Amino acid sequence: MSNEIPVIAIDGPTGSGKGTISRALAKMLDWHFLDSGALYRLVALRAMQEDADLEDPRVLAKLASRLDVEFSTAREAEVVCLNGKDVTALLRTEKCGSIASKIAPISMVRAVLLEQQRGFAIPPGLVADGRDMSTVVFPAAILKIFLTASAEVRAKRRYNQLKEKGIDVNLRDLSREIARRDGRDTNRQIAPLKPAGDARVLDSTQLNPEEVVEKIHGWLEELGLRVGMN
Repeated sequence: MSNEIPVIAIDGPTGSGKGTISRALAKMLDWHFLDSGALYRLVALRAMQEDADLEDPRVLAKLASRLDVEFSTAREAEVVCLNGKDVTALLRTEKCGSIASKIAPISMVRAVLLEQQRGFAIPPGLVADGRDMSTVVFPAAILKIFLTASAEVRAKRRYNQLKEKGIDVNLRDLSREIARRDGRDTNRQIAPLKPAGDARVLDSTQLNPEEVVEKIHGWLEELGLRVGMN
């Protein structure tokens, strides 16, 4: 990874809106986009498809090493392709997300995916979202953002996203699962979810996506990046 390639790193918990905001910024800047959480979901998906042993780090690391993934922001919503096949809908199920959250703390898997993630930093630049983009993967990012929101708002956002995609989900169950996932992500020993020391914390509870992007746009201009807004 070259330090000359600019990276914007956006971290935050489930439902904070980091995916939506990161895609919008990547499109606005015409930069590459990395949804790091999707990589762990892809490992989870492969594990489910192959009925792999979720307790065997070596098996999971091997699955992680075989990912041929591509992200696209050309459409309104993100499209994730694995080996040339659109698997976006499969990745967005709560089951896949839950397994991914359990896989994420495994050091062997993280070691494999670390280099893959850094490989996305190619010209002209990269917008990366996840949970440890600022703290571990891209510590030299030109802008580090920790995007958060209240637990209630995050659960409702996730609920609406899944409903719009035709996925049947119960709000109460979803709220509990998000709380469990938050606990795993913030308390894990390896790369826990937390703001980087030099990150800008942005609470989106009372903000819509356009307002969040406008705020970040101002920060980019402070850094000397002249970016037009549609």
